[in-house]
Amino acid sequence: MKLRTSIAGAALLAAALPAFAQVKINDSLTVTGWATGSYQYTKPSPGTSFDSLNLDAALLQATITPAKKVTGVFSVYYKPSAEGGVSPSGSEATLLDAYLSYDAGGGVTLTAGKFLSYLGYESFYNISDNMITLANQAFLGPIPGYHEGVKLDYSPDKTDTMGFSVTDSEYQKPGYAATEGDGEFKHNGGFEAYYQNTAINNLTVWAGVGYETKTQPGADTDGVLQAGGADVFVGDIWASYTLDKAGDQIALEEIYKTGGTGNKGSNWLAYYQYNLPDTKISSWFCISGEDVSGGASYTKYSVSPTYTFNNSLQFRLQYSYTSYSKYTSSSANYFGAEVLFKF
Repeated sequence: MKLRTSIAGAALLAAALPAFAQVKINDSLTVTGWATGSYQYTKPSPGTSFDSLNLDAALLQATITPAKKVTGVFSVYYKPSAEGGVSPSGSEATLLDAYLSYDAGGGVTLTAGKFLSYLGYESFYNISDNMITLANQAFLGPIPGYHEGVKLDYSPDKTDTMGFSVTDSEYQKPGYAATEGDGEFKHNGGFEAYYQNTAINNLTVWAGVGYETKTQPGADTDGVLQAGGADVFVGDIWASYTLDKAGDQIALEEIYKTGGTGNKGSNWLAYYQYNLPDTKISSWFCISGEDVSGGASYTKYSVSPTYTFNNSLQFRLQYSYTSYSKYTSSSANYFGAEVLFKF
């Protein structure tokens, strides 16, 4: 995910952590956390409108450095049952991050445990996203969440970073809201690799792939219609460029996924951020789309302004219009208002 890509040289360990402010408890323990809550209203056409008013998600994380070159990260994640919870039984809390990293020197970092996928410009964490909703992920769900395994990251210089992982599965255990893998490797192991370059000033280019040996029906973020399952490949490339000293920026992403009948297609997005001069207001403008091979597709137009009170508190709005093809609705209007808190 996006927040995992600011890695260079000796900063590999630090960059593997979510990009939130951290409160130092002592020399070996820091904590951080965040919470988001929102009101969201959607009116499909044709169809009946629906809304929600919830604490959307919250996270409390501890980073432990018990010895030089060793870092442990552990977090508890909360998602209310009104938002689907984090398990088929409706549980609202789970252990999310649980991994140890070792700085092996020479730009190499080894990690083992439960960690987030490399893939995706947009973030798993609500607090780190550009808008209230994601630009994509509606049908194919090509970007994985958490899984368990091992990974190696390597940064030979200040501008190049690469890595690979071997995990229990690429995609989630059914019903667990992308908070964990399937817990076994024999039947459907997961593999990822990525490369990032920042050699050009203000430009980040990222490319990565993911592969799962076999996804069973229902064991993917969108499910596989093919009886007996199918192997899954996903390719992701994105780039972001900061335009000026005000921090205005653009970002582009293309994702391709093939995973058997009903699970093949592509996603794309284009973001532009504008920071209103001499104010605490910034806004993201986004055009995004998704096309399922032989199935539904959509194009989504969004604007999402944010007012920043301070380093801990923000207020965000979003309006989106989505045009569908080969879907139960022909279009939908969305409005949301969100409060974001972090420490």
